[in-house]
Amino acid sequence: MNFINYNNEIFPAGQAVLSVDNRAFKYGDGLFESMRMSEGKLLFAELHSERLQAGMEAIELEGRWAYTPDFLKEKAEELARKNEIQNGRLRLSVFRNGEGLYSPTGNENAYSLEMTALSSNIYTGNSKGLLMDVYQGMTKPINFLSKYKTSNSMLYVMAGIHRKKRSLDDVFIMNENGFLCETMSSNIFIQFENNLYTPALTEGCIGGVMRTVIMELAQQTGMSVIEAQINPDILNVADEVFITNAISGIQWVMGFNSKRYFYKTSRKLLDALNASIAFS
Repeated sequence: MNFINYNNEIFPAGQAVLSVDNRAFKYGDGLFESMRMSEGKLLFAELHSERLQAGMEAIELEGRWAYTPDFLKEKAEELARKNEIQNGRLRLSVFRNGEGLYSPTGNENAYSLEMTALSSNIYTGNSKGLLMDVYQGMTKPINFLSKYKTSNSMLYVMAGIHRKKRSLDDVFIMNENGFLCETMSSNIFIQFENNLYTPALTEGCIGGVMRTVIMELAQQTGMSVIEAQINPDILNVADEVFITNAISGIQWVMGFNSKRYFYKTSRKLLDALNASIAFS
């Protein structure tokens, strides 16, 4: 039996704990963090805490200072012990707990924490490169919430439906101005002429935890990383493309339309990523 933490109480995962008045359910009024645990250790807790607290401030949700790195580690480890999981994926959802319609009666927060097992304690990458295309059904708006993982996810749901219909591994999502933004659940990196490019946060992409980690690792290995406004036409001439998130780490893209990419830089960065989380 799998267990969850709902507001500091442990429940069986199948037990109903939310009411129909839950604001995350009714209005998407909340945020979430997808986090990874390896060998009982929550990875990148400081970065997750920093982003979550900033997002809570942005949506005027009270109590953000409680979500410290130590709090995230404590609750993740507690749930891992209950579920007897050493390597797993966690989703922390934080939402407004007040009543009301669009205008809430209060700004107190509540949270839920879920966990599922992963088979490996390291980032294994993908042995088969991803095949991707551009999703053009919807674009992502650019605003002060764009860089946070909010509970309003219809864009990604529709992109996921598009992906399944076309038997793709993932899709590129564009911003409202027609430039590359992100994918369904990852940030984008593109190598072209010895430079590594990624969409700037001003382009509306999620401020990914793994995006931050990979940018730092790339710079440590002497690679130039440029945050930029990126025209999707670069996908037709790029040398290498890969995507990143906190759960999968790095996934390399094999093809876009008829274009095929190398698998060199992302392999090197994957090794550096696993070395950075090596356990003694």
